[in-house]
Parts: sequence; C-alpha cells; structure tokens
Amino acid sequence: MKLTLAEPKYLKESVTIISELVNEARFKVSKEAIELVAMDPANVAMVIFKLLSSSFTEYDVKKDVEIAINLSNLKQIMRRAKPNDMLTLELDPDNKLRILLKGDNVRTFNLPIIELDEKEQKIPDLKFPINVNIPSSILNEAIEDVDVVAESVTFLVEPKKFTIHAEGDLSQAKIEMKEGDNVKIKAEGNEKVKAKYSVEYLKKMISGSKIADDVFLYFSNDYPLKIEYKTIDKVMLSFILAPRVEND
Repeated sequence: MKLTLAEPKYLKESVTIISELVNEARFKVSKEAIELVAMDPANVAMVIFKLLSSSFTEYDVKKDVEIAINLSNLKQIMRRAKPNDMLTLELDPDNKLRILLKGDNVRTFNLPIIELDEKEQKIPDLKFPINVNIPSSILNEAIEDVDVVAESVTFLVEPKKFTIHAEGDLSQAKIEMKEGDNVKIKAEGNEKVKAKYSVEYLKKMISGSKIADDVFLYFSNDYPLKIEYKTIDKVMLSFILAPRVEND
C-alpha cells in the first residue's frame, strides 16, 4: 500500500485526539478509507474514525490490511508534520509502517506494527431521538465554562431550546441556546430529554473542532452520547460516551 496526503492535518489532528483516549489501536485500510474503532481502557468511551480515500492525492491499496500501532508513538511523529508537507504512509517488508514527510527535504520514520490481542470492536446500534447541530466553537466554550464548576454536565433539550448546565457543591454554570441559524435541534416529540456526562471525557473529545467547524450531538434520557465531527469527502471522527447515571 502507498497512501499520500497533501493535507496532513486531518490525520495529524485525529491521531492526536484519539491518542488522548486510546493507547494502542488497529487501523483498517480498505480501498475506500482508513478506519478505526476503539474503546478507551475504562470502557467509558468509544472512538470511531474514518479518513476517506478521497482526501488522499494518492491512494494505492491492493488488498485490505490491518495495522495495529502504539498511538503515542504515532502522535510524536505526526507532530513533526508541517502544514505544507506531503505525508506518505507505506508498509515495508519488515512489518513496519513507514511514514515519509516531504517538504524542503524528505524525512522518513519507521514505526513497529504491534500485536493486539483484543477482539474487534463493534459499533453499538444506538437510536437517538435528539440531534443537536451547533458550531464546534460554541460547544468548546460551553464545556470550558462547566469545567470551572463541576466534573459532570447535563445536556437538556426542550422544545426549541438546548441547555448545557453543571452544578458543583456551591457553584453553577448554565449555557442556554435557542434554536436559530447556528443552532439546529431535531427532536422526536415535545418532551424534555436530559442526560449527564463526564466533563473530563468531553474535554478530550471537543478537540474534534480542529477538523470540523460544526458538531453533531445525539443523545436521549440517561443514554449514551454520540458526538460527531465531519468534513465532507475527507474525514469523520465521532465518539460515543457512556452517561453518568445518578444513584438516588
């Protein structure tokens, strides 16, 4: 296989974000895309990544391959990629992943392919009655706001309104968004829907704003949250986060 990216940022940023949640992961390389589905070690969050063949200037894959890699090692190499570098991925005969960065000069890195014992992760079949689409920057600000007061945050949808709020021992934070040009809410029925999630995990996931200007949030009452970032014909990065259920 030989894959060349003229815009390394989609792979670079995605790997950096994924490595915050997962240490080692298996990439599937098919004729259509590079894909990854992985769980974090605590089994609280899943990450789903797809970099489409249409985002590459050269995409030569003779047959499907799976490449398991230590993500922190891959992240260190990706950090060396400059915005204007051409980034090429190849499999060498010694079972290493070769990464070439071509700019003013050519830099070559070789990464060992590792053995992963874990079974293949399946994406759960989840049904979401709520879909909120907002600019990534608004979600980032809201999560930074609630991080000041609490470790968990509640997402609440009512007719034509989306609220993010958190309560600490003494402090509270509340961000209300009315449906409008930059806030789109799709909801089945008119009832309130709310669920609570970990701020610590959300802080890692909202870095997806580096690859897409908008974010899609899917959730239900005390139900997993799906966060999706996508750039058409290039990349999709989404996360599934388990809810924090209160023990009353």
